[in-house]
This record gives sequence, structure tokens and C-alpha cells, in this order.
Amino acid sequence: MVFINVLLLILFLMLSVAFFTLLERKILGYIQIRKGPNKLGFFGLFQPFSDALKLFTKEYMIPYMSNFLIYFFSPIFSLFISLFLWLVFPFLINCIDFNYGILFFLCCTSVSVYSVMICGWSSCSIYSLLGSLRSVAQTISYEVSLALILLSFIFLIDSYNLLDFYYYQNIWFFFLSVPLSACWISSCFAETNRSPFDFAEGESELVSGFNVEYSSGGFAFIFLAEYSSIIFMSTLSVIIFFGCDLNSYFFFVKVSFICFVFIWVRGTLPRYRYDKLMYMAWKCYLPLSMNYFIFFMGFKCLIN
Repeated sequence: MVFINVLLLILFLMLSVAFFTLLERKILGYIQIRKGPNKLGFFGLFQPFSDALKLFTKEYMIPYMSNFLIYFFSPIFSLFISLFLWLVFPFLINCIDFNYGILFFLCCTSVSVYSVMICGWSSCSIYSLLGSLRSVAQTISYEVSLALILLSFIFLIDSYNLLDFYYYQNIWFFFLSVPLSACWISSCFAETNRSPFDFAEGESELVSGFNVEYSSGGFAFIFLAEYSSIIFMSTLSVIIFFGCDLNSYFFFVKVSFICFVFIWVRGTLPRYRYDKLMYMAWKCYLPLSMNYFIFFMGFKCLIN
């Protein structure tokens, strides 16, 4: 039964990624006062499947100087890690349940840095290597803030299990720490390499960043990994800050809204300057999350 549930999870996750790309293209179209995809099917509903068919049927180009095995398997590894993350999702049905879900999440996000780095390095292209190095520095910097924010709430609820956020949130944690939730959402943008922190894929500076040498299926796997990570981070944000009532449709409305915020920010804000990005991580977000961490520790001691 667990195996069937995991298979269903992967199937519906791939479907949600497909329609999330359509949603992004439609919203960005309206933000830029133009139409998004609207020809293929009703309101362009079959566009994601057409894109998938096009990507997986194109010729797979392999750079002559690349390290072939690593170059070939790193996008698959990237997708595997992003799907593996979903095991920590606190299902209320017969599926895998983690008592140490938050630790597992931190381990998986740390490992996902290597897939981006190896993608850039194995291509043997200066542009892709530069994009991957910038991505690694950015991801490691913002992971520190993410870990400290999570530690604050671990101290508050005395558990690593995400399901316990369901029992403790009679009042949303968002109201308890508004600056911390803003810091979390912003760090999620950096963690998933999304605009305005998309330095790994700085098209205007690096052609296309770490994935510049990838085409066909390899590019599709990197694409799927990025978008499934966005949906996961949106879900995790709702679980931690906006109430974890998994039996309610309102939970999925909140997840959809956070996904919409990812797209909205991309369509609204220009790319940040790289030195300002690092400055913000170490001199703004880190002190803020540290102070909140100390506050929650003191608050917990006061209650006990």
C-alpha cells in the first residue's frame, strides 16, 4: 500500500509540475500585458504535454569535452533528490511517516547543492561552471538562515515531525513571527534559484547558467526538479506558518497562493545584484533568524 501511495504521489506531482508551468506562463503573460499559451486545447491546457513531448523527443546533445557519465546522470540525480524530499510530507493516509522529517529535509536540500555543482562542472563550459559556483555559494548561504528558522520552531514545539505543526497551530505561527516568515519565503526563492535570486541561470549574464549545455531530456529533468522543489517549498511554508490542516481544501488553496507568489515575484522584481544577495544573507537574514532563535529559546524556558 505504501508503494502504491508513493507511486501515486509521484504521478500527481509530475502532473502538478506540468500545470504549474502553464500557470506560470499564463500569469507572466498577463503581467506583461500579453496572452500566455492559448492555442493548444481549451485555454492552452495541453501546452505542458506538448512541451514535454517536444523536449523528450529532441536529439540529446553531448558536449565533446564533457565528463559523460557525470554529465548524463546529474540531472537524474537532481530530480531524484527533489522527489525524495516529498517523503517528509505529513500524510494522514498509509504512507511513510518521519519522526525526524525536518532533519531529513535539511539533509536532502544540502545534497541537492551537489547536483547543481556537478551539472555545471561536468559540462566543461566556463559559463556553466560559473553559474554552478554562484548557485552553490548562494544556496549554502541561505541554508543557514533556513536551518535557524526551522530550529526556532523545533524548540517551540519540541518535535522534528512536521505532523506536530498540525496539532500546535491553533493560531498560525505566521502571526507569532511575521518578519521570520518573510525571511523564510525570501530564503525559499534563493534556495530554489528563483527570481530575483536566479543567479545560477542568469540568462542575461551567463547565456543560461549551469544548464547551458543541456538539451532534450537532461534539460527537462533539471526543469522538473526545480518546479517540484518550488511546490514542495510552498507546501512546507504553509505547514510551518499557515496551519497544517491536511484534511481541508483550504490547505491546498494556501499552497496554490504561495506558488502564485513565486510567479508574481518573478514577474515583478528585477534580478538582484550578486554582492547585495550575499550581503542580505549574512548581514540581514542571519542576525534576524539568530535573534528569533534566542527569543524562542527564552520563551520556551519561561513557559517551562
